[in-house]
Amino acid sequence: MAENTNDPLPSPLDAVTDIRATAKWTIAAAGAVGAALISGAPLAAAGHIHGVAHAVAAGIGLLIALGGVGLAIWATTDVLAPRLTTPATLRALTSPATLTSPKFAILREIVESEPSYFFGTIATSIDDLLRHQQIKAALARQLLAEPDPKRCEMITKHLQQAARNAESAAPYVRWMLEVTHVCQVQDDLRRSRRYTMIGAALVVLGAVLFFSVTGSH
Repeated sequence: MAENTNDPLPSPLDAVTDIRATAKWTIAAAGAVGAALISGAPLAAAGHIHGVAHAVAAGIGLLIALGGVGLAIWATTDVLAPRLTTPATLRALTSPATLTSPKFAILREIVESEPSYFFGTIATSIDDLLRHQQIKAALARQLLAEPDPKRCEMITKHLQQAARNAESAAPYVRWMLEVTHVCQVQDDLRRSRRYTMIGAALVVLGAVLFFSVTGSH
């Protein structure tokens, strides 16, 4: 964790900039392919089309190719979209509904292999880590509603201890939020790559169909 001000580690969030730069290059490349499909050689080749059947086939081929470009751009823009990472996101790491999901599989493995790095001595799990702030908030609300001075004194002592625990847990919570945020953006990038490959295959298929029709005359 980046707590040593004399030799601070870079924040995990720094990786998001590099990931999104990669996505921008992907979008730029896809956009260039799309521009090439609607200008230059394809437009010249369109003049060689004769007959309704060939025109329909060429149009379908061009639509398939442009659809592949659109698919790649659409999937990659998810990487650039703002993303909100909250404590609820952290709880999803160990939720029964997501334990079989590959989305956070790598992060779960890292956390389970080095729990002290992510929780220190203040907690043993994500729920345990987040519980300190919840206890602090619950005691603060209880103190406000308590009319008995003696009970207020007792609650105040517990609240002070809970506040210290929450303060100790806060850097670990922030660290987990940052790492989880990066993992989500990385997952978006991996998914966009899969769609980009599908889009590339569609571009090739559409281009082959288009030029096979326009080149047959």
